[in-house]
Amino acid sequence: MIAPRALWRDPDLRPVVVASLTLSLAVGAFGVSFGVGAVAAGASVAQTCVMSLLVFTGASQLSAVSVIAAGGSAASALGGALVLAARNGVYALTMGRRIEGSVARRLVAAQLTIDESTAMSVAQDDPRRQRLAFWITGAAVYVCWNLATLLGALLGGAIDPVTFGLDAAFPAAYVAMVWPQLRTSRGRLAAGLGAVVCLALVPVLPVGVPILCAALAVLVGVPADPGTTGRTDAVTGEVDG
Repeated sequence: MIAPRALWRDPDLRPVVVASLTLSLAVGAFGVSFGVGAVAAGASVAQTCVMSLLVFTGASQLSAVSVIAAGGSAASALGGALVLAARNGVYALTMGRRIEGSVARRLVAAQLTIDESTAMSVAQDDPRRQRLAFWITGAAVYVCWNLATLLGALLGGAIDPVTFGLDAAFPAAYVAMVWPQLRTSRGRLAAGLGAVVCLALVPVLPVGVPILCAALAVLVGVPADPGTTGRTDAVTGEVDG
């Protein structure tokens, strides 16, 4: 274990620590919106906080709350959340080669395997920095997200999300997550296919179901790009066109 003071004094590790903590604070801000939105959708403060503590995947949490708030069924909310959470399984395949140790250590690592911790880790070119970036980012985001969720849940009964514009945080978060994927040809094709399926089904299916169908259409309907050359994405293995 490296002492916090040693981390800060090491010029090779200090940038990783600073970047990880900065990212964690930025991500944590969305936790306030989630807390407010969850309480506004009918959840109690305790239910909202337990969801963040145990689920800890922001996209899935935001998706479930958005569907429930719009009048969708619990099945639709759960289905969409599970589809979004499935990407963490891909991240686990990547991080499994970098994180070593006991079963207990790996279980903790599994809980902290999210977009941010994986991205910060694979961005490093040294195994030591990769492990450090994963653990610091994962732990810091976990703490910031849950504290922000508690704050948002406590404020949820006192403020109107629409009045303060917090309802816009959900779609804004999705745009921020999807935008980097649009740099690849497969990402643009997947986004276009999902949008077409969703818009076609909105008039005829219950709230939340079109989103779930669009996600499944993206998963099964986009073929690999044969013969594509270019940069391979470190997390997904996707190749830039």
